[in-house]
Amino acid sequence: MQDEFFSYEIIKECPVTGARAGVFHTPRGDIKTPVFMPVGTQGTVKGLRPEDLNDMNAQIILSNTYHLFLRPGHEIVKKAGGLHKMMNWKKPILTDSGGFQVFSLSDLRKVSEKGVEFRSHLSGEKFLMTPELCMEIQEALDSDIHMALDQCTEAGASYAESEKARELTKLWLERCYKAHKGGKHILFPIVQGNMYKDLRSKCVEDCKPYARCGMAIGGLSVGEDKAIMYDILDHLNPLMPKDMPRYLMGVGSPDCLVEGFARGVDMMDCVLPTRIARNGTAFTKNGKMVIKNSSYKEDFRPIEEDCDCYACKHFSRAYIRHLINAGEMLGGELLSIHNLRFLIRLAEQAREAILEDRFPEFRDNFIKNYKV
Repeated sequence: MQDEFFSYEIIKECPVTGARAGVFHTPRGDIKTPVFMPVGTQGTVKGLRPEDLNDMNAQIILSNTYHLFLRPGHEIVKKAGGLHKMMNWKKPILTDSGGFQVFSLSDLRKVSEKGVEFRSHLSGEKFLMTPELCMEIQEALDSDIHMALDQCTEAGASYAESEKARELTKLWLERCYKAHKGGKHILFPIVQGNMYKDLRSKCVEDCKPYARCGMAIGGLSVGEDKAIMYDILDHLNPLMPKDMPRYLMGVGSPDCLVEGFARGVDMMDCVLPTRIARNGTAFTKNGKMVIKNSSYKEDFRPIEEDCDCYACKHFSRAYIRHLINAGEMLGGELLSIHNLRFLIRLAEQAREAILEDRFPEFRDNFIKNYKV
């Protein structure tokens, strides 16, 4: 199935692993894949300006339907001219459906064929998120990539629970597709099925008729071991459509990025890099660095010697440690810049390795040196 405004072009594929280097063409700009996407849940990547994101070469960012529905409200965003204009971001935006947020608020929600009835975590007010409302909100936000409403299940869910969620995801997808207005927006179906391979296979087939240029993989990194996630990705790799981008939702650990790319994933996102930054932790090619520790008190080197981010070019570990321990906002901002640039650059390096026919070596070297 082709789309008038969106298309995906594979430039090169690794014959050993299936890793892909491509270009995702969208109305608001081309996205070179594989790509890591910073998360701006409430219309902002925490503590950072659009200029910071441009400087680190972010190609696309995420925002969240659930949170923007609760505040400031999608109608207000629409009156402001849409999310791009409101937050002064000119490149593509993907909006999550809010399904995972509702899933994580399990004590506040009730799921039925109609949709998800939930209470706001802010006010306690009751709402019903239907597939139709989910599409209406994302249309008002004027994001480029819209996610279908789905039901995510937790790690360890029974086969019966997972099958019921898959059936509901299919039903909601059909309704999302009917309600979606298309145009310069694209709808991504989401593959669910928990850790059951036959359910994952069924869900891929459920999604194919509704996938115009993109399909997402949900329900991973929800508490299962990484080896299980990789096994599911190995299973899905040959089943997913090859002529459109594949988005693995909510996965952002550096080792998982590399292993995901090795299994044919093109797009990933996660709040992890900014969350750990605010707690004083940095990503490095050798593993996490807890920079607030006393061992960095008189360490005047950059976080990482060969990093090209703003933080590493201008400040030392000792200074950033001081900011974090003093409770200064700048500390978390600088570490957020570093962590996001680290993951964006990691995706760039993976792409370069694919294009130069050396991705297996790149993957092996990274995994060998990265201490989880």
